[in-house]
Amino acid sequence: MEGFINKEIEIGGRKLSLETGKLAKQASGAVMVRYADTLVLATVVAAEEPKEGIDFLPLSVEYREKTSAAGKFPGGFIKREGRPNEKEILSARLIDRPIRPLIPKKWNYETQIVTTVFSFDGENDPDVLGAIGASAALAVSDIPFDGPIAEVRVGRIDGQYILNPLVSQLLTSDMDLTVAGTDDSIVMVEGESHEASESELLGALEFAHKYIREIVALQKEFAALVSKSKREVPKDEVDEAMVAEIKSLAFDRIHELNRMVVKKAERSEKTKKIKEDVLSALGEKYPEQEGKIAEILHDIDRDDMRQMILEEGRRLDGRGYKDVRPITCEIGLLPRTHGSSLFTRGETQSLTSVTLGTKLDEQMIDGLLPESTKRFMLHYNFPGYSVGEVSRMGSPGRREIGHGNLAERALKNLVPGEKEFPYTVRIVSDILESNGSSSMATVCAGSLALMDAGVPLAKPVAGIAMGLIKEENDVAVITDILGNEDHLGDMDFKVAGTKDGITAFQMDIKIRGISFEIMERALAQAKEGRSHILGIMEGTIAEARKELSQYAPRMTSMKIPVDMIGAVIGPGGKVIKNIVQQTGAEVNIEDDGSVVIAAVSAESSDKAREMIERLVELPEVGKIYKGTVKRLMDFGAFVEFLPGKEGLLHISQIDHKRVNKVEDVFKLGDEVEVKLMEIDDMGRYNLSRKVLMENPNPDAPQEEHHSDHRHSDRQRRGPRH
Repeated sequence: MEGFINKEIEIGGRKLSLETGKLAKQASGAVMVRYADTLVLATVVAAEEPKEGIDFLPLSVEYREKTSAAGKFPGGFIKREGRPNEKEILSARLIDRPIRPLIPKKWNYETQIVTTVFSFDGENDPDVLGAIGASAALAVSDIPFDGPIAEVRVGRIDGQYILNPLVSQLLTSDMDLTVAGTDDSIVMVEGESHEASESELLGALEFAHKYIREIVALQKEFAALVSKSKREVPKDEVDEAMVAEIKSLAFDRIHELNRMVVKKAERSEKTKKIKEDVLSALGEKYPEQEGKIAEILHDIDRDDMRQMILEEGRRLDGRGYKDVRPITCEIGLLPRTHGSSLFTRGETQSLTSVTLGTKLDEQMIDGLLPESTKRFMLHYNFPGYSVGEVSRMGSPGRREIGHGNLAERALKNLVPGEKEFPYTVRIVSDILESNGSSSMATVCAGSLALMDAGVPLAKPVAGIAMGLIKEENDVAVITDILGNEDHLGDMDFKVAGTKDGITAFQMDIKIRGISFEIMERALAQAKEGRSHILGIMEGTIAEARKELSQYAPRMTSMKIPVDMIGAVIGPGGKVIKNIVQQTGAEVNIEDDGSVVIAAVSAESSDKAREMIERLVELPEVGKIYKGTVKRLMDFGAFVEFLPGKEGLLHISQIDHKRVNKVEDVFKLGDEVEVKLMEIDDMGRYNLSRKVLMENPNPDAPQEEHHSDHRHSDRQRRGPRH
């Protein structure tokens, strides 16, 4: 086929191939990536005309999974794909974050990357293939791109690193990292681990980078075969006279402001005033140049702040490189939640609550993999008021989902398994104020709230964000970064963990890359900061409360014979629904006969347990039961003494004195205490009330009934068991 190009290598014991020239040929670039039997099509398109008057890179990245790729129908009522689910949003972020810094900042042509999963073999996750495909599509397109990049996943089983572990292998892996990089450095990391050490994490990154280089080399060979020329990046025409005038008006004020220790809002107000004064002074001389003037002021601010940090060792709020902002921790603020905390670090604040639920509260997960459930979830909210802005209130954005996922990964592996703690757990972090690293504040607040709720967290967990300022060989790694330090710096490096190791990790860089030496230094500094924060948190609560909140459901576990599950559920769920309705408890039964009863009150739980025990109880001769009169006959009453089990209370066994008519003693629905005297050879139950009563005339001869104690099957018509 004319224009068709295919290149392949073996990676991780499987064949990775790239092909272009056959599919989506009207896109600026299109590459089909295949790894085993998982196939992802990546396309990139850039607009023909530039988007004027913008100060950001107009790049959007989409990742979509077709359920048909796994031979499935979409779940729900509408049988077609709809808005992206959480997995798709997180995968799109894994593509966007390493690619965005490598497209020129001055590229103002609207650009869209779309990656679509068309085949999924059930074992090889397509998300890293989406990043490889997006990079390759950019490489073969006419869009400027300082790549290529490659992305791999790293697991670890029995101490051995595994490249691109299968979905089944990740179930036993104590590490799950997604690593992206160029041929000379790492540019992005996202993942979790079971308290890995700093050296183990660095080992995983070095392991990943070996294979990243191989995939980057493949893309370079692949792109060379296409040899498409790149479009020109719009030139940044600088009016040196205007720059000089702006500097003369603003530099001293910016320089002074950067060395003032003021609140975020005051700094923002003073910065705004400087901009207004410069625009007022130069507006007439440079008409319609407001955007350019603002850009120059931003660059002056950026350069001065970076110079201050590198040369003076001083940060915007007066801290040194390793200093953590003041921290306060509170718990139990919200009286009706099951657990709550308020974590404040500087001007970043998270109010977090914990809700404990039952099996019925688990989240259903539907996607390419078989449907599953999730019993631990963390939701992160970032309202506009947290940064003093007006914002639209709607469904969570990609950033909120990404930050919540990172905090969830940091905490989830410290929560006991379902057997030890049979609760569904939901954490909600509401960011009330933000000036740097609200996701790490969420980790800290989440840990505190879990312990306040009585969740037996193995150890407290804290998180911290590191930053980087790098100019040639001058490097400053800074602890607990501010919002401005993140915005004007070169790296956002988040590390969460316990005193014994790392549980979650995320790194994004805005420059070409950083060395492993810098990463090692940042990890060591992050460990110091994390230990400092953990010490403050443990001063508030060192271990989980022994008792759950009075408003949390109480879980009671029991086991029933597997062959009795049907009896407890009943036809169409009738029996179990009746238990729930009568007791107010929730009842969940597993296939192995495990039963979990959830109720807010002990009374409700005990009643449900008693009803289930009665349903599965086997009749025992000599045992006393409380039964209900179900039928009245001439020769006695049939009493249901266990659910679904009736026995005959013969008229002669009702009382010591003579009973002429059963109706003289009982009516339908009466409760009566009886003793099971016999299970006859036909499986019928014979009951007695008389033996439980005191005989008023123990020496008197007992009166005999003229009717025979034994009746024919037709007369008894009692159930046979």
